[in-house]
Amino acid sequence: MNRKKLRVVIPVLVVAVAGIAYAMHVGLGNLSAIGWGDIALLCPVGALGTMIASKTVVPHALVSLLLAIVGVVLVGRAFCAWVCPIPVLGKLRGMLSKRQGAGAKGDEPAEAIEDGGVAPLTKSELRALSSACGKGAVCGGAPAPTRHFVLGGALLSAAIFGFPVFCLICPIGLTFAGIFVLISLFGMGDVTWSVVFIPALLVAEVVFFRKWCSHVCPVASLMSLVGRLNRTWRPRVDHEKCLADAQGAACGRCAAVCEVGIDPHNPTLGVGMNECTKCGACVDACPASAVSMPFLPKAGTHAGKGDLADRGERTQ
Repeated sequence: MNRKKLRVVIPVLVVAVAGIAYAMHVGLGNLSAIGWGDIALLCPVGALGTMIASKTVVPHALVSLLLAIVGVVLVGRAFCAWVCPIPVLGKLRGMLSKRQGAGAKGDEPAEAIEDGGVAPLTKSELRALSSACGKGAVCGGAPAPTRHFVLGGALLSAAIFGFPVFCLICPIGLTFAGIFVLISLFGMGDVTWSVVFIPALLVAEVVFFRKWCSHVCPVASLMSLVGRLNRTWRPRVDHEKCLADAQGAACGRCAAVCEVGIDPHNPTLGVGMNECTKCGACVDACPASAVSMPFLPKAGTHAGKGDLADRGERTQ
């Protein structure tokens, strides 16, 4: 199974396991509050908000926050690509919406292939690149500073109101809450207003906030800030294989497929590597297999002008 399919299967399995555990009265919790017996791990933003709201150091919240920080340092924003259910919901929204250019031939190259060159981006690829979070796209796109303002607002509101307010509208938590209330409705006959309110709020967020992940999500904001310390699984370009360097071909496929706006070939032109979600799309898209994601770069090796390991982080 390829990476693209796994990125759908894994979040669905996580939601399914949580739902089955809830139906069987096994306390596993969810991504916002994973629990087992007396052990509870909160979402890092929820954990930080809980401590700010209570104006004290809550032991389990502090442990949750520290574990999240360690996780981001080790694997960066991998959670966003491999575990978070929101991108999957974005894909479902795209499947239900009308495809751009429906009825057209669509996937033929935008220009003819020149002799000795590389196939240019297709029309569908160009459309995806020009509208990173439009109809049919995953909730990605180049990150915006608004996420940091939302993070600050979430923490400030927790201090003002005395509880983590953002947790009430967080789509990650709402996804699990929606599954739980549906199980309660059909399995236990428990009818409350939450059966209507939670799914409606979740649908509204997914439909109307199409750039949630890149423009709104405070969890992604916190991970990107901590992610500046991450050095593992960074895309590296072998410039002896790269068609743009070895043959002078106009390619750009690795940059075109990146959902967060990173350009592996020219890292100074894209966003910082702290935004990398380790999805591996750039590796799969490279027609010359010039992009790789080693756990750590080998000592003494250099990847030339595209070397990401030896460059400082860009200021977002």
